[in-house]
Amino acid sequence: MKKEDIINVLKKVNDPELMIDIWTLGLIYDIDIQDSNINIKMTFTTPMCPYGPFLVDEIKKKIKVEIKAAKEIKIDVVFEPLWQPSEEVKNLLGINI
Repeated sequence: MKKEDIINVLKKVNDPELMIDIWTLGLIYDIDIQDSNINIKMTFTTPMCPYGPFLVDEIKKKIKVEIKAAKEIKIDVVFEPLWQPSEEVKNLLGINI
């Protein structure tokens, strides 16, 4: 199990409001693999994100289905630093600030 395998799964999890995958959005801050355990540090687009629990469940489900070697998946949701869209994401969203 490699970090790239996990990233490929994360690219299949879309934010339900923005319809862009969570990897491209930059919501994933860190991926740590210890044996067959996966620890992910991530954030949401806003601390009050109504889809937060859905996103966490979706990540866990997709990893379990696609990466058979994964035993335990821990997701730590943090808000430091707060999410800031990259220039690429701003362009995808049509935000020209």
